[in-house]
Amino acid sequence: MKIRVLLADDQQLVRAGFRSLLERTEDMEVVGDAADGKEAVRLAGSRRPDVVLLDIRMPVMDGLEALGRILSDDRLPEVKVIMLTTFELDDYLFEALRLGASGFLLKDIDPHDLRQAIRVVHAGNALLSPSVTRRVIDRFATRPEASVVDVDRLRFLTDREREVVGLAGVGLSNDEIAARLFLSPATAKTHVSRSMIKVGVRDRAQLVVFAYETGLVSRGPGIPPLR
Repeated sequence: MKIRVLLADDQQLVRAGFRSLLERTEDMEVVGDAADGKEAVRLAGSRRPDVVLLDIRMPVMDGLEALGRILSDDRLPEVKVIMLTTFELDDYLFEALRLGASGFLLKDIDPHDLRQAIRVVHAGNALLSPSVTRRVIDRFATRPEASVVDVDRLRFLTDREREVVGLAGVGLSNDEIAARLFLSPATAKTHVSRSMIKVGVRDRAQLVVFAYETGLVSRGPGIPPLR
């Protein structure tokens, strides 16, 4: 079954280039393209894409508002959204992750990397480059409240799950978490998946944000049980 992709960018040349590339990709099909955020929301609801490539800066309705509306649409429980930007250090990056974006792509991305990125997020994984993860970390490192553990939001997690989320929060992969905690990769993956369900995040990108928002990372792995 092909991955259904919706394109949303106010630059016609960008949309045409992406469409041409994806229509020549065996496991993908373009189900629509939009020149503004409002049209992107409408097409997402009617065309039911698996993945949306969504420009951050668009007329009529910007990418952040469109992102929030698409991800809150009950008709689209499994949709994944990749934000498109000209600069990786876009000012809207953090807010988009908080809202549930699965990652970011630069518009001049290599064709092979674009195809692979769509496959990655369609499979349920986050698409965060090391520099994006570092920016999330830096964003919280300067916040004094990040050192305070949010007991209420963490009460659903076991001690082991808090360790796992803390390690995921600093960018470790499942294999790296497994090695650090002397677990099998399958067990580490299970802990990550269960933790995401318990705290109500869509993907690993939001899990990173959660780890910092709750102060979990600043406490580090091996924190004592919450009382």
